[in-house]
Amino acid sequence: MPVPSLAARLEAILYLKGRPIAIRELAELAKAEQQEVEQTLVALITSYDQRETALEIVEHKGRYCLQLRPNLADLVQNLLPVNLSTATLRTLATIALKKRILQSELVDLRGSGAYDHIKELLAQDFIERRRQTDGRSYWLTLSEKFHRTFSVLPELTTQGVAEPA
Repeated sequence: MPVPSLAARLEAILYLKGRPIAIRELAELAKAEQQEVEQTLVALITSYDQRETALEIVEHKGRYCLQLRPNLADLVQNLLPVNLSTATLRTLATIALKKRILQSELVDLRGSGAYDHIKELLAQDFIERRRQTDGRSYWLTLSEKFHRTFSVLPELTTQGVAEPA
């Protein structure tokens, strides 16, 4: 399988982090040179602007983030079947994409704010948490309520995934 392009890696990082990120951190996470990251970000921003997508990459005080265009915020709030912040929804989406993930890995991907997201998702019963048998972290998985609420069949998100130990 070929290595994803730098543009694809940057998009993934910006999406998963869900917070503004400095060029230096982007370069480190993408395993690329800062100058190359800067050039690729300019191309990505231009590409998003030309395609008139729902998302945009914005820069604020030397940090970049991927966000929903402001003129679509009302539409999205009306479509969401639950009352979760965008950041919490991104954390939930990360768990869904991974099928199961260690809490420590999720915090590495999403930042320390993920702890609050996890508490909220547990309180609303969208995820389940089980202690890792051979470590100190927890396995996070999707709950039955998640599958009902988002109309995702459990077999589609767990197919081929071994049960956590």
